[in-house]
Amino acid sequence: MLFQSVTRWVCSVSVATVWTSPESARQKDTPGLENPVRVPKWLEELTYKDLLDLCEGNRIQTQLLYGEPVLIEEIVGDWAKVICTWQHSKKDERGYPGWVPLVQLKEMERISDFGYAKVRLPKVQLWTKERKPLLVVPFNTILPVIDNNDQFTLVNTPHGEALILSEEVEHSPGIESFVQRSGGDIVSCATKFIEKPYFWGGMSSYGYDCSGLSYNMYKAHGYFLPRDADDQARNGQEVNSTDTNQWEIGDLLFFANEVSNKVRHVGIYCGNGLMVHSPSTGQCVEIIELAGTKYENELCAVRRYARSEEAVS
Repeated sequence: MLFQSVTRWVCSVSVATVWTSPESARQKDTPGLENPVRVPKWLEELTYKDLLDLCEGNRIQTQLLYGEPVLIEEIVGDWAKVICTWQHSKKDERGYPGWVPLVQLKEMERISDFGYAKVRLPKVQLWTKERKPLLVVPFNTILPVIDNNDQFTLVNTPHGEALILSEEVEHSPGIESFVQRSGGDIVSCATKFIEKPYFWGGMSSYGYDCSGLSYNMYKAHGYFLPRDADDQARNGQEVNSTDTNQWEIGDLLFFANEVSNKVRHVGIYCGNGLMVHSPSTGQCVEIIELAGTKYENELCAVRRYARSEEAVS
């Protein structure tokens, strides 16, 4: 008989950044290392050079959302070496590895008897049971449900029991049991994040990287994809990349450097030769026409994860 702990460690801030090592964080990153975390202040104060260094300096691996579970492998001083179990990766079969400030994690009781609530809007307000503002949490935050009615859903959080407007969340009996929707729904959702900034390692509605955007748009519609673009390109259903007539809205388009042939970018096909993607540091989520761009020549694979419109209906 396998023993399962009655507690687990979870992210206790709205967004926690997962770093390559404790030494990866810089003094200027302090607002992103605290609890409560100050993501808007952090991003506003970083220059383009600072943002680019997060990528080129290999400083950031990924991010965690409020309440997202981790396995703790090691604690060194004020830092924890973690495995992000909801983010599949070839780096570790258990999930995405990295380091998080210990102050941004909390051990809490496992509660899942009444299912889960997933945030449907870019950002929503959590409330105390006394109807006082508690915390703003981003899109795709998933929390265990304790009770719910037409107005409020009572959820279990690192801050204790809290309320969220029922109309702002989707309910499911399990983490991987949310309704799987069509590629068209995924694209429609992605377009709501147009002009959100690119952020290396970004997994929140404060800023996405390319694979963070595809991961989260699919997560929002009932699918858990691998975290990184190269892993996403190895899975799913293969689609003929040379025949655009076979592409469907919501398919993932992958691009590789012509020299190394390594997948370096991913976008979501919108139909009619268009793609929505999060390009690179200094840019924002956008819709582009593939024809005539560098992406047209760098396309290396197309993968399908979403159910077709007919299957969904």
